[in-house]
Amino acid sequence: MNLIQLFKNIKPFVKPYKWLVVITLILTLIGSLIAQVNAVVLDRTVDAVNALIGIKDFSWAKAARILTIISIVLLSKEIISAVVTFAQNYFGERMRVFVSKDMSQSVIDKILTFRMAFFSRQENATGQLQTRIDQGVSSLSRTVQNFFIDLLPLFTSAILALVLMFIANVWVGLTALFIVPIYFWITVRQARKLKGWRRNMRNYREIKSHGVMNIIESINVIKSFNREGIESDKQWDIQTKFTDNQMAVRKTSFYYDALKSFVRQVGTVLIIILTAYLVLSGYPGMTIGKIMYHVMLFANVTAPITQLQRIFDDMNDALIYAEGFFDILNSDSDTEPSGNFRPEKVQGNFEISGVDFTYPNGNKALHNINMKIESGKITAFVGLSGAGKSTIVNLLDKFYEPDCGSIKLDGVDLKEYDTHFLRDNIGLVLQKNHIFDGTIEENIRYGRPDASFEDIKEAARKAYIYDQITALPEGFNSQATALSGGQQQRIAIARMFLKNPPIIFLDEPTASLDAIATEQIKASIDEIKRGRTVIIISHSISQIIDSDVIYALKNGRVEQSGNPDEVYRQGGVYKDIVDASARSLNIEKLAQTLDTDGDGKMFD
Repeated sequence: MNLIQLFKNIKPFVKPYKWLVVITLILTLIGSLIAQVNAVVLDRTVDAVNALIGIKDFSWAKAARILTIISIVLLSKEIISAVVTFAQNYFGERMRVFVSKDMSQSVIDKILTFRMAFFSRQENATGQLQTRIDQGVSSLSRTVQNFFIDLLPLFTSAILALVLMFIANVWVGLTALFIVPIYFWITVRQARKLKGWRRNMRNYREIKSHGVMNIIESINVIKSFNREGIESDKQWDIQTKFTDNQMAVRKTSFYYDALKSFVRQVGTVLIIILTAYLVLSGYPGMTIGKIMYHVMLFANVTAPITQLQRIFDDMNDALIYAEGFFDILNSDSDTEPSGNFRPEKVQGNFEISGVDFTYPNGNKALHNINMKIESGKITAFVGLSGAGKSTIVNLLDKFYEPDCGSIKLDGVDLKEYDTHFLRDNIGLVLQKNHIFDGTIEENIRYGRPDASFEDIKEAARKAYIYDQITALPEGFNSQATALSGGQQQRIAIARMFLKNPPIIFLDEPTASLDAIATEQIKASIDEIKRGRTVIIISHSISQIIDSDVIYALKNGRVEQSGNPDEVYRQGGVYKDIVDASARSLNIEKLAQTLDTDGDGKMFD
């Protein structure tokens, strides 16, 4: 991305605040004019004082008059300059803050429209994505600030000072003009030298951020295995690479900064020598005051030079981070597809035909899947981990799209359905459901934002969590994230009860619950199953033994299908899972425990 493309992308965010741009431009012009006052006053002062020294009838009254006028002009100039600078900084900063806010909200709104495949890519890991967005907004908002608060006033003042130098003397103006391209040439060389290293800096920042988040999320595992040293070494390696890259950037910057400072000082010396020569040669219009006049104007011309590298560095950062930021913001290929079909009622009959699916990382998860899922029946997906069970649920919920084949709901391809409408009619309970920061009430209400408090309490009762909530000091106003894993799972199930959809997907819904809670939740789930399309994934045989249809999957393929008894008699993966479950539960010993009491007598 080049500067033209950068400003083209920033323009839509600045446009709503064009009135701030106009105010800033007006203030910039006023400030640029004021910046030249010192040079003009010093020119007139030196000549006036020199004239007084050269006359016989020297008068302190005349000297006092000159000094009084100079003092009034300079003090007035400083007062006006302070007001203009304040207003310029305020309105410029106001624009930067507003643009930053709009950029942040725009990228959040965009990300919310992306399909799940976007978040599955390795380069879009949580920490890396967050850093890319944060650094993008920060660097782009600094670009707005640099242009309207720093760069524009400085260059306006520099151009005006250069014009005044040409008006006073063409040769001096040409000398000043000759220095500027040399400086810019050095700056461009510096930018090209640093570009690759700055891009590496972005990558290292993203990796560092992701690494820190990964440590925090995995801290229990790290400590339980005493692997603090290994994680520290990983971060040290990243920090070392980042530091080496950073020092290479700084070394190059310092070299070029010193070179530019030398060029600037050479320019000042040339201006002094040339002006003094013209004064001594009696060149028309060249007086002693003009020496100081041209030196101060040249200082205004070179003023942007002292700031330009910092601004240029920020611009380069903006160019680098803008690539990743605007790749997200302008992406159409990652936007979640949506049709327009919104039937009056969803029956819940799914038909999957010849479906293959490959994840963004290249892992092919499904091969030629064919299924019929009937409304009002309970369909169970069974298989070992990695068989493709959850992947099918993700496809049915339109989180992903199949590579080939079709998925139909009530005879209409899922692609034709309005995605929001479809998900309004699907309830999803996962093995590990996300609990948002906020109260228990807010987390349950997420299932239906317009629900009454009575509806929320009823959903909590159905999820067998109501009594535990009311026992808390703050009840439904307690923080949901402070609950145990099992309690959080029941909050998620209460959320689904509140939504009350015609289609329910249950992906290991009782995996994190104890035996008693599992029995309670199973009773609640059995109640809500009635008259709905239910798809359940579970390694718990008790959860799937009463299903109407079972699809047994292995390595992304459907190996068996039918009712539980039929599939078991066929042998294969389902029978292996049932038999293994029985052995793991020690069924024979458990049966003995259930059949007799402590005295060895059978229960009545």
